Amino acid sequence: MRRPVAVRVVGPLQWIIYPALAAVAATIVFATPVELFGLTLPEPVFPMVLAFAWPLIRPSMTAPAVLFVLGLFLDLFWGGPLGLWPLCLMAVYAVILLSRNLLAGHEGLIRFAWYAACTLGAFLTAYVIVAIRAANPPSILSLIGQVTPTLILYPIADWMLERFDDGDTRFR
Repeated sequence: MRRPVAVRVVGPLQWIIYPALAAVAATIVFATPVELFGLTLPEPVFPMVLAFAWPLIRPSMTAPAVLFVLGLFLDLFWGGPLGLWPLCLMAVYAVILLSRNLLAGHEGLIRFAWYAACTLGAFLTAYVIVAIRAANPPSILSLIGQVTPTLILYPIADWMLERFDDGDTRFR
């Protein structure tokens, strides 16, 4: 008699909803006004990790909708122009989704280069939109102070890709 094989099913709750809630919580925690030795906490764009990882894990219709909501949350939370971060996050999602076949099989440095390029492109788009809207460009040092911590979040995206990429054995 053959023994049943345990199937590990990873649904949208595990790879979309929980990470989205974690990104919201991390955004709120990192926005607390804590100051130590004159330095404040960085404010990285945590949903950027999700915008990069989700199309590589498994394209779905839920992920872009959740990214849009996360972007609106960032706009309302940080007081930016409404629609700025949804546009940037959806652009990253679209670029990675369209280049998904190119990224298949690559690991480590290649994926980090794509993450860095997408992150820099999203921040450049946000910078240009804010500069045009305000008729005054924002501080470059502030931009670097937000881009750098966002780039440092790449290991989380890599962990998500390793954890959830083949998480559902029914699709192998």
